[in-house]
Amino acid sequence: MPKRVILVVVALVALALLAAAVTAGVRWWRDRDTTAFEQATSYAPADAERLSWTDWAAVRRQVGADLDADSSADELQSFLDDAFDQDLSSSSALVQSAPVLQARFGFSPASADWELFSQSSKGAVVIVGLSDDGDVDDVADDLEDAGFTRPESDDGVWTGGDTLLPEIGDNLTPELQYVALDADDGLVLTSDRAGYLQQVMDDLGDSDVSAPLRSVVEASGEPLSAAAYDGDRACSALAMSQADSDDQATADRLVEDAGTVDPMRAFAMSAQPGGAVRVVMAFASDGQARTNATSRAVLAAGPAPGQGGDFSDRFSVASVTADGDLVTLALEPTSRSYVLSDLSSGPVLFATC
Repeated sequence: MPKRVILVVVALVALALLAAAVTAGVRWWRDRDTTAFEQATSYAPADAERLSWTDWAAVRRQVGADLDADSSADELQSFLDDAFDQDLSSSSALVQSAPVLQARFGFSPASADWELFSQSSKGAVVIVGLSDDGDVDDVADDLEDAGFTRPESDDGVWTGGDTLLPEIGDNLTPELQYVALDADDGLVLTSDRAGYLQQVMDDLGDSDVSAPLRSVVEASGEPLSAAAYDGDRACSALAMSQADSDDQATADRLVEDAGTVDPMRAFAMSAQPGGAVRVVMAFASDGQARTNATSRAVLAAGPAPGQGGDFSDRFSVASVTADGDLVTLALEPTSRSYVLSDLSSGPVLFATC
């Protein structure tokens, strides 16, 4: 090979390595001061209205499970049972599919780092962060073996469809019909709509969820499991309008007694390490946050119309704080209560709009 050609090749290789280093550096700079929940949210599409988070690596540590991609179905099921008992798996979209994922897809709650399920009126996508030991190429091989059609490009969508999933195994969620892979960040993305999944891939890492939603995610810290809503979704999913007429009348009286209750711009409820549950609400202003800190504290310590009984049957309110436009409630669940799974969908009086 002529010397000049060799020099050109060396220069091109050097440029490629430099570009890779710059990309890694940008990613490190972006992620250096963010939590895993925030990092995962940075991959969510801009239209996200609800985010369901499960830190599978942290959940495995919490329940003392030592699993990997080669663990048996019985070991996986034992782990999922323990996670359920500690109310740490209710936010996952993949639990029912876990045995087949472990056997056929090359990833599952036994080996994945984390899972983020994003939902909106336009579509839904499950984003899975593989562990350091995970390999996107291995997942690709497993998808091909399972019958998925490989896309023409690396960032394209693997096609399965609703007829393939029953052939692969039982109880697979429709969200696994289509799959996309991101080797740079070690991600597996799935959806029940190929077009929506391709759009998410095209915008991956370049779009932001709403600022209020980002703020409640950031204030949630490092949760093991969480549900976060934008304002419109929170005000419908958690609304007392889902309760019967008697409970709605009771709720109206309780809200009137508690004081001013303003609409939320975003809401998050999360299971924290150590067993506590954290609720974060975003409001339109600092003044609204201070006002609602008082009224929401009253509501969270009283009756729970629509849920039954009192909130004190489920948790005690350890603290309520207003910081800027955010209100944070620190809740201590009572023994054998399932605060996150019970109260991350409505009707929830203290989260009413």
